[in-house]
Amino acid sequence: MSGTSGRPFELEIGIGTVRGLRFGTEGGRRVLALHGWLDNAASFVPLAAQLDGLDLVAPDLPGHGRSAHMPPGTDYTFVGAVHQVLDIADALGWQRFALLGHSMGAGIASLVAAAVPDRVERLVAIEALGALPETEPETVPRLRDAVAASRSLGQRPLRVFPDLDAPVRARMRVNALSEPVARLLVERGVQPVDGGHVWCSDPRLTIPTAVRMTPGQVDALIAGIDCPTRVIYADPPQPYLPEPDRSRRARLLPQGDLVVMAGGHHLHMEQPAEVAAAIGDFLQR
Repeated sequence: MSGTSGRPFELEIGIGTVRGLRFGTEGGRRVLALHGWLDNAASFVPLAAQLDGLDLVAPDLPGHGRSAHMPPGTDYTFVGAVHQVLDIADALGWQRFALLGHSMGAGIASLVAAAVPDRVERLVAIEALGALPETEPETVPRLRDAVAASRSLGQRPLRVFPDLDAPVRARMRVNALSEPVARLLVERGVQPVDGGHVWCSDPRLTIPTAVRMTPGQVDALIAGIDCPTRVIYADPPQPYLPEPDRSRRARLLPQGDLVVMAGGHHLHMEQPAEVAAAIGDFLQR
């Protein structure tokens, strides 16, 4: 794909300025690429180099990377993210498009595909499908934890890193990433301040989700995704999406298929050629 390092862009939507990277050439198959939690548009730099014929737009989702944060007094929710993704598509002038998502981005893409089937042509979901469920007995403890965390958040100052080595090592350790991959995410995920750098993601993203869907609601959501969908999972699975449940979810898709390959959670960055081969011409059809 031409422009494999990505061309910077910015758009104005309701919550403010959204920035990101655009790959390929306008006129190709329109694909919105949605990154994972606390990642950013650089998540798709390695994979974009392996894909051809696409107009691939990877925004920094609100609160991430170089995009605006949500206004004070508001929350980051999957339903809110659906509207933000649609606002981005509207700002691009895209009525119909495909979705490519990783982790949280795949969960958001699942909701978008279920919510507006007339707009989503195809979906590639990497390392997530639908939302993370929770049983009813956990509802009140989760809500209490989320509210308590939100009320105390302003008491924690941002950590200043004198150089990028420490945040790169942190991403390598927390996400089991190689140094080049971690550096890609970190370089787009920090901003300069006096004395060094700080994370530019919104600290509110670290607050627990206040309310989650029940397992039955998540199943209904996945079963409501009408477009052709390809799910790509890494082996071994993540603890929050274990087997056999994650494969069971994929079987709920009316027009879905599943690919499982050896790798880690960020396999689209660490093994971009293999993931591109698993996607094949799916997004072009």
